[in-house]
Amino acid sequence: MHPEDTIVALASAPGSGMRAVIRLSGSQSFRIVTGISDAVISERGIVSVELKLPGVHSSLPADVYVMPGPRSYTGQDCAEIHTISSPPLVDLLIATLMNAGARAAQPGEFTMRAFLAGKKDLTQAEAVLAVIHAGSEDELKTALTQLAGGMTQPLQALREDLLNLLADVEAGLDFTDEHIEFVDQKEILLRLGKGMAHLTNLKKQLETRSVSDRPFRVAFVGEPNAGKSSLFNALAGSADAIVSPVAGTTRDYLTRTVTLKGLNIELIDTAGWQEAGNVIEEQAQKLGKEQTRHADLVIWCVEAATWVQSREQVNIPAGLTLSHPPTLVLTKVDLIEETVDHLATSAKTAQGLEKLRSHLAEQAREARPPALASSLSRCKHHVEKSLGHMRAAHHIVLFEEPAELLALELRLALDQIGEMVGAIYTDDLLDRIFSRFCIGK
Repeated sequence: MHPEDTIVALASAPGSGMRAVIRLSGSQSFRIVTGISDAVISERGIVSVELKLPGVHSSLPADVYVMPGPRSYTGQDCAEIHTISSPPLVDLLIATLMNAGARAAQPGEFTMRAFLAGKKDLTQAEAVLAVIHAGSEDELKTALTQLAGGMTQPLQALREDLLNLLADVEAGLDFTDEHIEFVDQKEILLRLGKGMAHLTNLKKQLETRSVSDRPFRVAFVGEPNAGKSSLFNALAGSADAIVSPVAGTTRDYLTRTVTLKGLNIELIDTAGWQEAGNVIEEQAQKLGKEQTRHADLVIWCVEAATWVQSREQVNIPAGLTLSHPPTLVLTKVDLIEETVDHLATSAKTAQGLEKLRSHLAEQAREARPPALASSLSRCKHHVEKSLGHMRAAHHIVLFEEPAELLALELRLALDQIGEMVGAIYTDDLLDRIFSRFCIGK
């Protein structure tokens, strides 16, 4: 991936739609777009053009967003072509741009160029990926904060202070014979303590935050014909589960991912709890128990009329161990007149559904702490290493060991922080980070 090549890729979602965005970056971007249009493209702004594609009799209308470097995402000349999202036309347009001199972009190549141009550091580049993969409003908010420099700015301030401290220590080494002291022991300990406090706080954040790779899972369980499938369909907004007055209609489990209050939640409809009468029912019970065991939240469904009569507590089948107590939800509440204290719902009248949605969203939010972007494991390693060197430096100053050792530990701590933000990097590291991106980002 030569950084001076002019690259092109589809930057919007593939498929039919109102608009497709084709992105170019490189010194030949404007020449290539000009070569297939009727307009001269050079100054910053938006230009309406008619694109000429081979084999197409009429021209293709498009808006070209012109972004000359270095004031662009990649720091290079950039152009974005906004046109109709027709897959055959988009494929033909990209092929035409490549024939005119552009090269197909590799995964993450646009963001890697932004990093190489100093537009973003590594933590911000990884935050771009976290924004794309965010599964909730909390994850998106945290990723956007990191993208805006919420993690970079404090680290850069710490790195700057340590560089100044190292300069003072090494200056003192140059004037050892003259007994000139550029920074005293008390100030060094104070600055090291401040840096260790910042890194310790960052380490705690990294240990408690992560980007989840799956949605919050909610399993609907209970006796046969308890209204589980009707409630599942009502929350999913579709009739995926078969609903029948005949008990035991559900044999397999069904899943459907929905978005509630900005959170992705996977709903799981399971077979009713009962004694297996044959091999098929035995397998259905086994699958249902397995899904229930791995669910983050278990909703135990009971008909409201049945509960009013018996007031039974949750009866968990033998052999099924749950990590959390199930939540009792009464179904078919439209069939009773009595007021109940528990979550009461009706798939028929939609009574209680909004309250149940809010409950599921609240449980999902509590179970998933605010996320730190995908730089989690890489940053955690560098933070721990840097903190170790800072502690060693503090020990050296406290026990008045040679200043040469202090300078060495400070350099090693700075190297770790530099690798974290990308001031120090290797090609292998860049490959590992940007290969996870989709093409066009």
